[in-house]
Amino acid sequence: MINFDDLNKFGSLEILAKQVVEGFITGLHKSPFHGFSVEFAEHRLYNTGESTKNIDWKLYARTDKLFVKRYEEETNLRCQILLDFSSSMYFPEKPKNGQLRKIEFSCFAAAAIINLLQRQRDAVGLSTFAATVEEHTECKSGMMHVKRLYHILESYLTNKEGARSTRVAEALHEIADQIHRRSLVVLFSDMFEAYEGADNDALFSALQHLKHNKHEVILFHVMDQKVELELDLENRPYKFIDLESGEVVKVNPNNIKNEYAAQMHAFQKELEYRCGQYHIDFVNVDVNESLDNILLSYLIKRSKMH
Repeated sequence: MINFDDLNKFGSLEILAKQVVEGFITGLHKSPFHGFSVEFAEHRLYNTGESTKNIDWKLYARTDKLFVKRYEEETNLRCQILLDFSSSMYFPEKPKNGQLRKIEFSCFAAAAIINLLQRQRDAVGLSTFAATVEEHTECKSGMMHVKRLYHILESYLTNKEGARSTRVAEALHEIADQIHRRSLVVLFSDMFEAYEGADNDALFSALQHLKHNKHEVILFHVMDQKVELELDLENRPYKFIDLESGEVVKVNPNNIKNEYAAQMHAFQKELEYRCGQYHIDFVNVDVNESLDNILLSYLIKRSKMH
């Protein structure tokens, strides 16, 4: 697990992302998934029958496997990362024992994916939104551009502005209109606008819009599973504050736990079902777990695009 102590230790989000990815790669090589290479930008497996002129014989001597060197036009992938920074993403408001808020977890995960993209010489862009789209950068691979993306992500880690509502559907439509070339679109959001009574069909239409122009899409549904999905809290009165509207409700969670959990699970199932209809990869993300599932999901999707 990572927390703000790690960020203070490594000094910047960029360095922390590098440490997280290197640890992930080490674990990957020891796992059943060791076949996933993070050196896509340099080599690919040799296919029987093709020319042998580009085989890397030095690598063959080390690995006893045939790889061919890949050219720039073979390797380039464009990835647009979408980050929801509405107030609900800043839950829990007062984390305990190194726990991460959803926005922190998402920023760390986005930074790690950016690091992987760098290693693979791919282009990356970043879009951030709440009620409106705040940042939208085009996909590039230059060092200065990537450092700017890390800087943008770090700004959301310390953002202490007031309540910000979410208009996921409107923002996704706007961003989809600005992604003109085929890309991998990676979305981090709790998707709470839909659950709070907004027009679900409008949200699903926006998700479908992201599939235009043959984009591939991964939705990382970021939640504190224990609290937000199961309402697993002590049996005592609580004061719940809506981080977006400021509305306050006083209630004992045990009195509403079953009904709440049923509605939340129904919402999540519908979201997953619609994503399946639109061929969008849907990944449930628990902020109390490691980033490995996110990075592995990204690598699997990337490998399918090449």
